[in-house]
Amino acid sequence: MLVPFSVADFIDRAEQVYGERVGVVDEPDQPAASLGDLTYDEVAGLARRQAAHLDSLGVGFGDRVAVVSHNSARLFTSFFGVAGFGRVLVPVNFRLRPDEVRYIVEHSGARVLYVDPELDDALKDVQAEHRFVLGDDEHLFAADGAVPEPWAPPGLERENATATINYTSGTTARPKGVQITHRNIWTNAVTFALHAGVTDRDVYLHTLPMFHANGWGMPFAMTGMGVPNIVLRKVDGAEILRRVERHGVTVMCAAPAVAAAVLDAAQTWEGEIPGRDRVRIIMAGAPPPTKTVVRVEEELGWEFIQIYGLTETSPLLTVNRTRAEWDDLGTQERAERLTRAGMPAIGVSLRIETPDDDGDEAGHATGEVLARSNVVLEGYWQQPEETERALKDGWFHTGDGGEIGADGYLTIKDRKKDVIITGGENVSSIEVEDVLFSHPAVAEVAVIGVPDEKWGETIKALVVLAEGEEVSEQELIRWCKDRAAGYKAPTSIEFRDELARTATGKLQKFKLRAPYWEGRERQVN
Repeated sequence: MLVPFSVADFIDRAEQVYGERVGVVDEPDQPAASLGDLTYDEVAGLARRQAAHLDSLGVGFGDRVAVVSHNSARLFTSFFGVAGFGRVLVPVNFRLRPDEVRYIVEHSGARVLYVDPELDDALKDVQAEHRFVLGDDEHLFAADGAVPEPWAPPGLERENATATINYTSGTTARPKGVQITHRNIWTNAVTFALHAGVTDRDVYLHTLPMFHANGWGMPFAMTGMGVPNIVLRKVDGAEILRRVERHGVTVMCAAPAVAAAVLDAAQTWEGEIPGRDRVRIIMAGAPPPTKTVVRVEEELGWEFIQIYGLTETSPLLTVNRTRAEWDDLGTQERAERLTRAGMPAIGVSLRIETPDDDGDEAGHATGEVLARSNVVLEGYWQQPEETERALKDGWFHTGDGGEIGADGYLTIKDRKKDVIITGGENVSSIEVEDVLFSHPAVAEVAVIGVPDEKWGETIKALVVLAEGEEVSEQELIRWCKDRAAGYKAPTSIEFRDELARTATGKLQKFKLRAPYWEGRERQVN
C-alpha cells in the first residue's frame, strides 16, 4: 500500500488526537493582531477556512502564496491552510528591504501576499494580485464551517509536489528559491522529532523565525505530536526566560546569538534559572564556541544539541547529542565533542569530495560536504542550471568544507561558497560586494566573514579606494544599510592599498580571511 505523504497529515493528527489541547499561544504583546490561545481544533478550522478563502479567490493548486511576517499564529496556520491544501507557501524574511521582498514575490510568481501589520506601511509598494494584512481576518478566512476544495492528486504526485519555496542567499547576488516538497517536509519533521525525543509532554518555544527553513520543520513536527507552540515574535533573552518559566517550555531551536542573549539575561535573573534539567536547546547556523556549550549546561542547566543542515535539506542532515558513552566525561570535554556538526540523521548519507576526490565516508580528508537524503530539495525555482550544479552526480553539494573523522562525526571546517552566516542569517558576500562597488569611491572590495563571539561570524569588508577618493568607514556602512537589509551590512571596513589576487586577477579570499582565523582549527565560527 502506498499512501502519499502530505503536510496536512500533521494537523489532521493533531485535530484527531489533541483537538481540545491548546496548540498555539499567540504573541500576547500584539493585541491587534494576536489570535490568543488556539486549540488544535481551532488551528485546523482556521486552516480550512484559509484554504476555502483561497478557493473563493480562484487561487489554484500549485499557485504561490507569499507571507511576510514575524512569528505569529496566522503564519503558523498558513503552513497548513496554504501548503496543506495544495498551494505553495513562500515564507519571506521580514528583515529584508522592500525591494528585496518585491523581488521574491515577483520571482516566485506569488498571486497572494499576506503582510504583517507592523510591516504594512514599509511594504506598501510591494503588491500581488491579492494583498492582505494579517489580522484583517474578514479578508483572510472564509466563514466558519466553510469546506475547502479537496486536493487529491494521485499517488506520488501528491508527496512530490512543491509545498514551500524558501529563498536563501547563496553564491549569487540574487536569492534562490528552494523548492521543498511534501515528502521533504514529512521526512525532515519525523526524523527531527525522533532525534530530539519529542513527545506530547513537550512545550515548544518559537525562538527561531518560522520563515527560516520553515522553522526547521518544527511547526510540522510539534503539531503532529500535539505539542503546544509558544509564539515568540521578537528575540529577547529575558523574555525567553520568562516564557520558559510561564509556559513550562522544554524545547527550542536557535542560532548561537540567541543562546548568547539568554546567557546574558541569566546574569541578572532573580531566582533559579527556569527550565533547569528540562529544556533542550537545539542549535545550528554556525558551530558555537566551546565555552558557550559549557555555559549553557552549567549556568542554565539546559541540554545542548547541535545540528547541521541547510535550507536546501529541509534542513536536518546531522545531529550531535550527548550520548550515554559520554556520561563520564567532564563538561569541557563533552562540550568539545558537541561543537562538531554530528553524525548523519536517519536516512542521510554523507561523503567528502576533495579536489582529487580521494575522500570517503570515513577518513580525515577535508573537502566539500556532499549529502544524499529524502530531505534534499526538489530544485531551485526557475533556475535549472543552479539545480543541475547543486545535484550533480546524484549528490547535493552543500558548498561547505568539512571533514568526517574516523568515528563518523562531521566537522564543518570552511565554506566553499561565498556565504557568511551571521546570527543565523545567510548573507551572500557577492551581494554585499555589489552594493559597495556601487559607491563611487570604491575601486576594489572583498567581503569576508570573521569570527565574532556574539554572532558566530560578522561581516568585514576590505576596500581599496579609487585614486583621489575619500570616504569613511561609517559612510560606507551607512551606504550598505540604505541599499540592503541591515543585517547584510558590514560591521567593520578596512581600507587596503591592494587585495590578494591570482595571476588571472581572481580574488584569493582564503588568503584575505586567514589572518582573522589564525590559531583556529575551523574557518567557521
